[in-house]
Amino acid sequence: MRIIVTGGAGFIGSHLCEALAKEGHTIICLDNLGSGKIDNIKHLMKFSTFRFIKHNVIEPLQLIEGKIDQIYHLASRASPKDYQEYPVETALANSVGTDRLAKLALAKNSKLLFTSTSEAYGEPREHPQKESYWGNVNPVGIRSCYDESKRFGEALLMAYHREYNVDIKIVRIFNTYGPRMRKDDGRVIPNFIQQSLSNKPITIYGDGKQTRSFCYVEDLVEGLIKMMNSKEIGPKNLGNPNETTVIELAKLIRGLTKSKSGFLFRPLPLDDPTRRQPDISKARALLGWEPKVKLEDGLKKTIQWFKKNGAK
Repeated sequence: MRIIVTGGAGFIGSHLCEALAKEGHTIICLDNLGSGKIDNIKHLMKFSTFRFIKHNVIEPLQLIEGKIDQIYHLASRASPKDYQEYPVETALANSVGTDRLAKLALAKNSKLLFTSTSEAYGEPREHPQKESYWGNVNPVGIRSCYDESKRFGEALLMAYHREYNVDIKIVRIFNTYGPRMRKDDGRVIPNFIQQSLSNKPITIYGDGKQTRSFCYVEDLVEGLIKMMNSKEIGPKNLGNPNETTVIELAKLIRGLTKSKSGFLFRPLPLDDPTRRQPDISKARALLGWEPKVKLEDGLKKTIQWFKKNGAK
């Protein structure tokens, strides 16, 4: 098939491009390199079927000649540090950018998968979170540029599906980790790994009892591909249902790195969710998907990557 991946030079996008290239598909990778990196896709340049185009999805898309079978839309800053620094760009990538890709999908009669987020649930009053839960999001808060633009992206694509019968897929991604995460990403796993490897105090926001559910990137990519090739519309939760507190994660990483780091507690950021755990029963039943990589095993691979790439 001939496939477009927006945000394809990013953390998750590059792993997705790699998996699709290995399956023998022709890949057109679009990325403005705002948070993505050429280093993430350098090894894919050897494939004659892989093409990189530096492009921001907010800007008009030039007509791409020939058929397009599938479009994966991953183009958006995803770490709170990033999207709070670039709130307008983030909001537009998930709204204007999504509209441009929906129009391309309509013109090319191609499938379009939109990577939404667990942040669509906000500070959840339901636990674990099912797809039927409408969420509890602050629409004007500091994180709303991401949360609400993802929610709008979902609504916009459902409108395209209902009015024009565009073949859309929506997934809500929960916390994902693995090799190629940016060192300055600002999220909890790269922060903890780097601080542990440097024997610096591990920064924990709040009391550390808030929870997250961490999914290894290879598991997530498998879920994205299964969703794209299914008959499902969504939304579908993709994440690891094993809930872990932040303090447990810090202790695990400290142990795996044999670090002497202590803990440094700071106030919890505004609108930071206190609980995250996906209900993935729909993904299990309808996609035949669930994560396989255990947190400790995935962290070992991630730590090795950070060591190899000079985390210190």
